[in-house]
Amino acid sequence: MGLRIAMDFADRGARVIIACPFVEEGMWARRKIVEKTENDNVVFKLLDLSSCKLVRKFAEEINQNEERLDILINNAGIGSMNERLTKDGMNCTMQVNYYCQFMLTLLLIPLMKRTATASEPARVINTSSVLHHFGSTNFEMLNALNYWYFLQVYANSKLCVAMFTRELSKRLKGSNISVNVVDPGAVGTPIFQDLGKYYGAITTFLFISLFKTPFQGAQTAIHVALDKRAGQVSGEFFKNCKLSQANATARCEVLAKELWKHTQNLVDMSDEEIDSCLHS
Repeated sequence: MGLRIAMDFADRGARVIIACPFVEEGMWARRKIVEKTENDNVVFKLLDLSSCKLVRKFAEEINQNEERLDILINNAGIGSMNERLTKDGMNCTMQVNYYCQFMLTLLLIPLMKRTATASEPARVINTSSVLHHFGSTNFEMLNALNYWYFLQVYANSKLCVAMFTRELSKRLKGSNISVNVVDPGAVGTPIFQDLGKYYGAITTFLFISLFKTPFQGAQTAIHVALDKRAGQVSGEFFKNCKLSQANATARCEVLAKELWKHTQNLVDMSDEEIDSCLHS
């Protein structure tokens, strides 16, 4: 879906930064986008969301080298039966799908605030999933390894994304930045290949055959990124290019604040650093 979203933006003449943890894949995507759109203003930058250190490095480069950031789409997502801890001591699925997206977004907020205006707000679009309905708020165990079934870990991460979106929206009120979350629906993408050689291949085939294509799955994120009325709301949940509603847990303010504190401790961001990001 990320490729389709980037392709759409480039086709409209935007400067597009592709953030990807794999050099060959990222360079291939850039070449494909430039070839299809004839827009040469497409950049690949290495971003590994399984490393807090590399997330900080990426954000520093963007803040130093880019004049503006109008749209940030957090689309990265993994799901694996073989859980592992990252070098930061986090569950890899949780770190990539949520923890480091929390961190990256906050670090890029100052640049987005300098870009945004009342008539043209900057926009953050986070990608959740229908599986957020099955997510848990057992924060003490969210980062645990081999405690949950692998689909439960994925569901937990997507619930966290939805909760984070609403809480960040509240903290950015009046900043000319809208923060919304999308559910792309069931989409046939290579994400299921992480489930193993056989199970992954079978699952991928079924999803490609029965559900949305990546192009179709990308449309809600594109809509929320570009539609005028979508830019006038914040903290909302979109599905099938329409305003929808996340589950009750995702809308609970008390739990969202608890999750925020849990997350900032894990990614080692102090209150002072976060205040600097939000209010600079």
